[in-house]
Amino acid sequence: MRYLRAIGWRRCLLGCLLTLLVYLGTGTAAQAASFDRQSLRMQDFAGQDLRGNDYTRADMAESDLSHANLRGVRLFDTNLTMANLEEADLTGATLDGARLIRANLKNAILEGAYAFNTDFRKAEVEGADFTDVMMDPKMNDVLCETAAGVNPVTGRETRATLFCP
Repeated sequence: MRYLRAIGWRRCLLGCLLTLLVYLGTGTAAQAASFDRQSLRMQDFAGQDLRGNDYTRADMAESDLSHANLRGVRLFDTNLTMANLEEADLTGATLDGARLIRANLKNAILEGAYAFNTDFRKAEVEGADFTDVMMDPKMNDVLCETAAGVNPVTGRETRATLFCP
């Protein structure tokens, strides 16, 4: 009788462990990764879930990040010159010191992003949502020169989110 109880207890424990392993192995959330200072020029990240990744000082010039989930991503001092960020979600991203010169930000969401010392010169911002983005007032004025459109997801006018006159 004792032997049967021991076997039952071991089976129960084994079953619980297997259930736990299956549960942990099937997670769908992306694991954050660091790509600090890496050359990622002209890479295709279109439509990918890149939440929480760190691209500090990476070279991502001419990369395709369209439709990508970039929520909370660190793009501190990152080169995104001529990158395609069309319809990307950059909510809460850190863009301090990033270079988005001639980048495509059409219909992108940058809500709550930090963009101090970020260079948006000649960026396409039609339909982009800059709600609560912290940035240099001079760069804000540069964006207002060409800002237009309404973001299709948030329904906000680009000029209104930049407080353009």
